[in-house]
Amino acid sequence: MKITPRSIGVMVILTPYLYFVILIVAFIGIFAVIAMPRLNFAIISRQKADSFARKIVTDLRLTRRLAISDAATNTAGFALNMTGSVPYTGYEIENLDTAATVDSHTIDSAVSCSGGSAFNFGPLGNLLTGSDTQLTVSASGKTFTITITTATGMIKCTEN
Repeated sequence: MKITPRSIGVMVILTPYLYFVILIVAFIGIFAVIAMPRLNFAIISRQKADSFARKIVTDLRLTRRLAISDAATNTAGFALNMTGSVPYTGYEIENLDTAATVDSHTIDSAVSCSGGSAFNFGPLGNLLTGSDTQLTVSASGKTFTITITTATGMIKCTEN
């Protein structure tokens, strides 16, 4: 390639822009290194508490629905039982007539779940005598209380 006065002029014009682009990329890199540790990952844990609270409410409603829909053949009902010690490590849905496990789930280690351990629903959808009525789910300062009305089996989730 032959160097001409015109090509030298183009290089002289582009060189400061190239240095400018390199400098901008370096600053962005430095800002990223400084900002990364300051990101608030607690938001993700709080979202996990919200998701798990909704999931357990859905599974409590499933347990109640199973008790009502199988009432003709299963007079004992269905139960949602927490597994492990407090804070619980999981839960399972159980057919009280056959003692068979219908479904089971584990609880994320970032989420703390405490309170009642056995939620037994009868064929009318109500909580059976001796069942627990409240469960607390929390993570990174966000807490949800799940309450079940004994007479009707209505399930309510409130953020504290």
